[in-house]
Amino acid sequence: MVVVLENNISDSDKEIIRHFLETKGFKVREIVGENDTIFGAVGSVSIDKREVELLKGVEKVVPIHKPYKLASRELKKEDTVISIGPVKIGGNRIVVIAGPCAVESREQIIASALAAKEAGAVMLRGGAFKPRTSPYSFQGLGREGLEYLREAGDLTGMPVVTEVVAPGDALMMKDYIDVYQIGARNMQNFELLKTVGSMGMPVILKRGLSATIEEWLMAAEYLLASGTEDVILCERGIRTYEPYTRNTLDLSAIPVIKKLSHLPVIVDPSHATGIRDKVSPMALAGAAAGANGLIIEMHTDPDHAMSDGPQSLYPEQLEKLICDIEALAPVLGKEMARLPHINEKEAIEKNLASGEGKLKVAFQGQPGAYSEKAVMLSFHDDEVSALPCDTFKNVFDSVLKGDVRWGVVPIENSLAGSILENYDLLSLNPDIRIAGEVKVRIRHNLIGRKGVDLKDIKKVYSHPQALAQCAEFLKKHNIEPVPYYDTAGAVADLDRFEDPSCAAIGSAESADLYGMSIVREGIETNPNNYTRFFIIMREELVAVEKPQKASFILTVSDEPGALTSCLSVFSDHKLNMTKLESRPIHGKPWSYKFYIDVQMPEDKPQYEAALSAIKEKAVDFRVLGEY
Repeated sequence: MVVVLENNISDSDKEIIRHFLETKGFKVREIVGENDTIFGAVGSVSIDKREVELLKGVEKVVPIHKPYKLASRELKKEDTVISIGPVKIGGNRIVVIAGPCAVESREQIIASALAAKEAGAVMLRGGAFKPRTSPYSFQGLGREGLEYLREAGDLTGMPVVTEVVAPGDALMMKDYIDVYQIGARNMQNFELLKTVGSMGMPVILKRGLSATIEEWLMAAEYLLASGTEDVILCERGIRTYEPYTRNTLDLSAIPVIKKLSHLPVIVDPSHATGIRDKVSPMALAGAAAGANGLIIEMHTDPDHAMSDGPQSLYPEQLEKLICDIEALAPVLGKEMARLPHINEKEAIEKNLASGEGKLKVAFQGQPGAYSEKAVMLSFHDDEVSALPCDTFKNVFDSVLKGDVRWGVVPIENSLAGSILENYDLLSLNPDIRIAGEVKVRIRHNLIGRKGVDLKDIKKVYSHPQALAQCAEFLKKHNIEPVPYYDTAGAVADLDRFEDPSCAAIGSAESADLYGMSIVREGIETNPNNYTRFFIIMREELVAVEKPQKASFILTVSDEPGALTSCLSVFSDHKLNMTKLESRPIHGKPWSYKFYIDVQMPEDKPQYEAALSAIKEKAVDFRVLGEY
């Protein structure tokens, strides 16, 4: 049964409920969702649910009718997202796990790991124990292979996954791996499932050769009931009468599983097809069917692989496949998972070492840009070092990789409107969160070479946003606007143009920094010119004690009144919506996603109730930040 607890339940009342259920013979698992906290109570005993509903702190009790209790969508409505080191599997991410079928040597697995990471994979696979059909085939390097696999994972920063075949090996393997894999042949090896589940670590559970979906989920139930909370289902093809492929990849199982269970599902197209040429199209098909990830065999020299060479991709084939998936992801409303280069401790040490004792903050543009001013307004000068980046995407990438702790990006100008590229980047990077905002007064200046007069200027270079904000001044003085990648960059490059009739629009700081003169101050059309900047961080690092605002992204169904129905939630729960922005969904003409800002109420349960209500109405909903 599912026991939904009241939002304001005390710890003592929670423990009384837990104790009551356990004395009745139930195993109790607490699940903390975004809006509700529940107890999942499972066991072979029966009880009148009214006995539980009468307990203090219980909001309601919902029976679970499926035989797989802990794996059931009845227990948990939201998709489970599993954290494995820096990688998250579940939700709207697509994770690529890649590596050779077997660990053959130290040199081979390290080379494969480096190639997989370079191609864009975020986790490393490799078998140390190989249950082969023939007893004369290569059976793996055993513990030695685990040592090599761990070394390759540590070198690249990728979590590692490998198959466990014997219950007696599970404890020993725990020190070397991040994820256990239960192979297809062992899906119903119940003693192995119970032992591996008791390790409390993430597990990839492959579907058996002839297993039904319910048998697959019941095997997952063994793992969950034995102690682990993190099970990833893997569809790898089932055995049918068809001889032209190694197995028949049952992609229809993915949407079925998504409806029945909250667990993430990945696809193994390598073992499903058994032929290199068929791996990429079936991988794309798996992503299109809704898979949360792909586990793909890749070898640096497949022709000489000791196991499954014919189905292993070359590194360049893996790279192309990941590029194709990345292009497909926005059409599916998903994002590619990316791997930070270094962990947080290393990132801090690296930032301090390279920033003269200061943590680094990334911004787009050159020194002297308005974004750099936003950095200095957001942080104390003696605490941080500003890192210039060529593009907004580079800012996001620097934050994701751990090269910087924070990024600062413009999101909206009071005159020119929203910076749409950064809205799209927030959508495409689910591991990024908004941690704060700052508003900067933008005072544009016409900047030229020393001794240049206004009448001498014929062309002006600057960022398109700056040109738009100064359009009336330029038109009045018959100056041709020329788009440039950055305001400060335009000022810095005036010397390169070697033409006194060329000028730039930028800040007073940039004119001073690059030895130029301010020809005319304050040339913006409207003096009430402000730009709002977001401070962004990796999700796991954000800690805002008393947020004042929240930002969301949502998509709605294509039917009359769908958006109105979602927006009415804010009114019903008395939340003040301060911004609504629509953006087209890439690959879906005339379909839109919506960005929303609201003011945070003092009553947090009121806010949480609103989120719960809007999730019921929206096709997809995600919190971008509470800041």
